[in-house]
Amino acid sequence: MGRPKIVVLGAGLGGTIAAYEIRGAVKDKAEIMTISDSDTYSFVPSNPWVAVRWREPEAIKIHLPPIFKKKKIGFTDVGAKRIHPDQKRVELNDGTSLDYDYLVIATGPDLAFDEIEGFGPHGGHTVSVCHTDHASAAADAFDRFVENPGPIVVGAAQGASCYGPAYEFALILDTELKRRKIRDKVPMTFVTAEPYIGHLGLDGVGDTNSLLESELRQRHIKWITNARVTSFEAGMAHVEEVAEDGSVKAKHDLPFGYSMLLPAFRGVPAVRDIEGLTNPRGFILIDKHQRNPKFPEIMALGVCVAIPPTGPTPVPVGVPKTGFMIESMVTAIAENLAEILDGKEPTHEATWNAVCLADFGDGGVAFVAQPQIPPRNLNWSASGKWVHLAKIGFEKYFLRKVRKGESEPFYEKLALHVMGIRKLKL
Repeated sequence: MGRPKIVVLGAGLGGTIAAYEIRGAVKDKAEIMTISDSDTYSFVPSNPWVAVRWREPEAIKIHLPPIFKKKKIGFTDVGAKRIHPDQKRVELNDGTSLDYDYLVIATGPDLAFDEIEGFGPHGGHTVSVCHTDHASAAADAFDRFVENPGPIVVGAAQGASCYGPAYEFALILDTELKRRKIRDKVPMTFVTAEPYIGHLGLDGVGDTNSLLESELRQRHIKWITNARVTSFEAGMAHVEEVAEDGSVKAKHDLPFGYSMLLPAFRGVPAVRDIEGLTNPRGFILIDKHQRNPKFPEIMALGVCVAIPPTGPTPVPVGVPKTGFMIESMVTAIAENLAEILDGKEPTHEATWNAVCLADFGDGGVAFVAQPQIPPRNLNWSASGKWVHLAKIGFEKYFLRKVRKGESEPFYEKLALHVMGIRKLKL
């Protein structure tokens, strides 16, 4: 009988370090295979910089196959078409299949641009920073925009669960437009499903409400909260402002020369609508040990897992899965797989904490929430130019870690550093 086979589905932030850390935890007790739809790792947190040409796409990309080969981890970039949990099989896009004994799902999300008419970079009227290729196209669109400046609309649509990059991009655009001395020609509006500025899908962290409202005010960026986007057309966003009782409080027709809104997320097609595996949005159902209750040989981590919202809001607001949470889920899965291969029951649980650095180009906001969903033991936020420098340092560290095939958890160190508790060595 051969060694058990562990298949990791996805090679983004979560999947890549999961493959590394599982290899370290299980040693030579299992084969490990990674399935991705690309042979390239991209550092997604830097995408807003790519969209204003503060970074070139190649600077935040890493070619994965040689690293995986060195780590003795199998790799294919054919991509998964469908998971067949009853058969313990992953059907690939080329018609072949991979069997598994254990499956770790780390696909990230499917971007639901199609849920709003005229939305998104593929046939729609808005740009995106969700993928590095999207951000590169957004940079081309920004080059055209600055030749003929006009209004900008930035934010996050209903059902979105990742709000930090929306604030980042609005304020990075403000910084870049000032550098080009054309900010005075660009009215800006921030549109968000959040019930208040700085909610972040977390019911706020520390004083994020005041910090982010203050940033928007100082930079003359107007905002609409409880916003439901009904459609986009060329140069125009149609937005409904929803009251507490769910009725439409006001309708806004917002002209724009450039617009980026984050979409709602859902599960990828390969896992969607599998009874017992996913919720109605296609997110993977997991227990406290990251295992699916119906198919316990399947584990999941990152943005693809199902997390309920912090509470009811007039417009649907999702909960973010931050890097701290993802790294914690990775470690729990790696340790649990090691226990399972030793014939033991899994005992490790992820730490549901949130750490975020939101860079504004000339400053930023940092926050730490432990646990992520209130009430909390720690609820901290701060702002300053140091956040921008910390984000640059974090980018360099994380890219170096991926290039070396290392999986050392970093976000907890980052949390202690940003709160001034520990000096950070990069």
